[in-house]
Amino acid sequence: MKTKEEVISDLQELLVLVNDGKEGYLSASEATETQELKAFLSQISGERIVYASELKEHIALHGGDPENNNDGVLGGLHRAWLNVKQVFSGNDDKAILNAVTTGERAAIEKYDELIADHADHADHMKLLTEQRDGVVNALRHVEQKIVQA
Repeated sequence: MKTKEEVISDLQELLVLVNDGKEGYLSASEATETQELKAFLSQISGERIVYASELKEHIALHGGDPENNNDGVLGGLHRAWLNVKQVFSGNDDKAILNAVTTGERAAIEKYDELIADHADHADHMKLLTEQRDGVVNALRHVEQKIVQA
């Protein structure tokens, strides 16, 4: 069994990825000139704002500081969304969408890790699975848009 602090740390790590996703989608929406894609990316950024708020609630319920995002703990996962931002300067919709998939896959991996640890995360399993499903759904839509681009 994990300690309360380890459970909080897990949620804070996920919060970092969700916040990175929010910023990544926002940056992507600003980088594209395609209005439909801009609206879609902005919508997903808005969803990540909701996810972050929900995660902060759970962190606080466990006695953690929801504003302490444990930057640096994630290593490669955290950098996935940061690398996405480097692609946006070219305004190439397909490249932007491909970069977004990298960040989404990193988030899904983290959700899967926490969901697999059912004993330690049972009290927020519903939240984790619902958010993961939302990320998977967004990734599917992004991949469809790559094919269309």
